Amino acid sequence: MTSKVSTRITIEDVAERAGVSAMTVSRLLNDTGPVSDRTAEKIHAAVLELNYIPHQGARALAAQKTNTIGLILPEMSDIFFFQLIHGIQQIVAQQRYDLLIHSTTNPEELNVLNLPLGRHNSDGLIIFTDSLNETALRRLNRIQFPMVLLHQTPPDGLEIPVVAFENKDGAYQMVEHLVRCGHERIAFLAGDSKNEDSYWREKGYREALAAHDIPFDPNLLAAARFDEETAVSIVAQWLNEGIVADAIFAADDVSARGAIRAVKAAGQRVPEDIAVVGFDDALLSQYTDPPLTTVRAPIEEAGRAAATQLIRLIHGEPADSLTLLPTELVIRRSCGWEDGRSP
Repeated sequence: MTSKVSTRITIEDVAERAGVSAMTVSRLLNDTGPVSDRTAEKIHAAVLELNYIPHQGARALAAQKTNTIGLILPEMSDIFFFQLIHGIQQIVAQQRYDLLIHSTTNPEELNVLNLPLGRHNSDGLIIFTDSLNETALRRLNRIQFPMVLLHQTPPDGLEIPVVAFENKDGAYQMVEHLVRCGHERIAFLAGDSKNEDSYWREKGYREALAAHDIPFDPNLLAAARFDEETAVSIVAQWLNEGIVADAIFAADDVSARGAIRAVKAAGQRVPEDIAVVGFDDALLSQYTDPPLTTVRAPIEEAGRAAATQLIRLIHGEPADSLTLLPTELVIRRSCGWEDGRSP
């Protein structure tokens, strides 16, 4: 019977590669004492070169399996995330895994050498857009840690499976619907400029305007950044300044709710004076007043697809490089047209 020789990189290996003591490496990685910038750079370089995993993961690494899937999200501020998590949990439970969630407000500040989720406590990660910085993604990819990205293209040179919505087509269809309803002055509340969903939704909006020979008006576009209060402020400013729009297309339902609030606060009616539509069809959207016309994005299905692809990777099976989920219009009263009937 042959014994298996461990190849796990130790803190002593890092120290030897960096030309410093193991105590110095420990001080830096555990933040227990001062280390010069030059020494820190050498240690960081050695850690990345050797793919060193900090000691807290030693036991899990030895077992080679945690039966846990990690999910990294931004701050969870809307029911959208609970629907997404529910979809992930369905597959995770079915496959007898546990789900470990970390929410981060500033991915740029994460310590790439001591990520909250990784090999020390999970078998793979589902990563929501902009929740990990590029350095962290490259580090995880380098050690061949299974990952799936939600709504984010991987950095150049990395092959990481992606699950996304068909955003441009959904936005295009919504603008076409508004045009059929007689609207031409269609304002757009965009998301965050760094967000890929926001980019493609705005692109669909612009292309649909062009297809119907409606000039793009920069005064009718502003970034609400998927935030209700920001949307309230923008629409209130539009109305106060006399900027005329007969419809407002919000890049997500949260911003659409803010637009409805602002229109009503100004003494106008939705949809009689201004139509308001959104994107996502989150669970609460059918209960707004009036019920929200929106683009349905299969939120739970995205969660299920991401978990399915990740488990394939964990099991050593090939995963799809891109899973693009279709969207569809959901017509309710907020646009002035429901079930095919004119207002």
